[in-house]
Amino acid sequence: MRMNLSSRSPGLQWLALLALSLLFFVIFQAMRLPAALLLGPMAAAIAIAAAEGAIRVPVRPFILSQGVIGCLIAHSIEPSTLKEMVHDWPIFLMVIASVIFASNTLGWFLARWQVLPGTTAVWGSSPGAAAAMTLMAEAYGADIRLVAFMQYLRVVFVAVIASLVSRMWITGPVAAAPEFIWFPPLDWLGFGQTLILIIGGSWLAVRLRIPAGPMLVPMILGIILHNTGLMTIVLPPWMLAASYALIGWNIGSRFTRPILVHAARALPRVVASILTLITICGGIAALLVYFADIDPLTAYLATSPGGADSIAIIAASSDVDLPFVMAMQTARFLIVLVTGPAIARFIAKRTGLTGRNDL
Repeated sequence: MRMNLSSRSPGLQWLALLALSLLFFVIFQAMRLPAALLLGPMAAAIAIAAAEGAIRVPVRPFILSQGVIGCLIAHSIEPSTLKEMVHDWPIFLMVIASVIFASNTLGWFLARWQVLPGTTAVWGSSPGAAAAMTLMAEAYGADIRLVAFMQYLRVVFVAVIASLVSRMWITGPVAAAPEFIWFPPLDWLGFGQTLILIIGGSWLAVRLRIPAGPMLVPMILGIILHNTGLMTIVLPPWMLAASYALIGWNIGSRFTRPILVHAARALPRVVASILTLITICGGIAALLVYFADIDPLTAYLATSPGGADSIAIIAASSDVDLPFVMAMQTARFLIVLVTGPAIARFIAKRTGLTGRNDL
């Protein structure tokens, strides 16, 4: 018998959503899955939507949560990372271009074979920047639900495989993710400045109707202000958790039974494309070892297509060139972020693909 929540009160549905979100988060965290703070609420919202729940995240909190993600990205880009990129820019450019070409070729095949509708497969195949690409995809006409399905499935595969490779390569244990301190002491000046950036940047983006602007405007302004010392971005864990939950709920609540059936049917070919991309990136890592004299584990972690936070944890506990690994991951993230819309439009124009086909 199918569970049906359509006749239940909104309050009861929200209570069920909160309880399921906590349950899935605890399960995913125990499994050490990356992005558990987002995947838990998303899985809970999908369950509620599949049971014909009718609750939706209000628009304004969702917009502000995108601003938080933009500030998080800006905070992760440090001057030392930028210096590493400049120092080895020919290597970075060739590697990143190769990974982007491979991922978009796989996305094109998935789209041409009608595994996923429109340009959704192209956005979903973008290597890295999972949260950003998922949010941007909707602004450019792709199906945010299936893009999230592809992006976070790849994040999980990349994190698990990279962890296994690292465990085989090193003798010591891989460090676990640090435990959350939910309410740490706050730099109130920096926190206030961050709130102004989130609210003001998101408002400006909505007023100017910039595609994916609620995330991009705070991100761009944050990179400039943070790296010039004009402000300190402060994002306490409770704020990040709330923002991830809002984004996860927003995406998950859009799933319907037909879209879940479609995702299940596409799963084998999507998994095959993910494993193919990981294999190609492994081949690119082998070329780095041979031609650039980079140690194998550093090369492998640097070229892994996504899950930068998980890669950072694995790299930090391994005998690798950590600055090189994180600079490569960050550089690819920035290039994917900038080129993603143009590449999707180019492929759509050349192949006759449309944007979003609703299921």
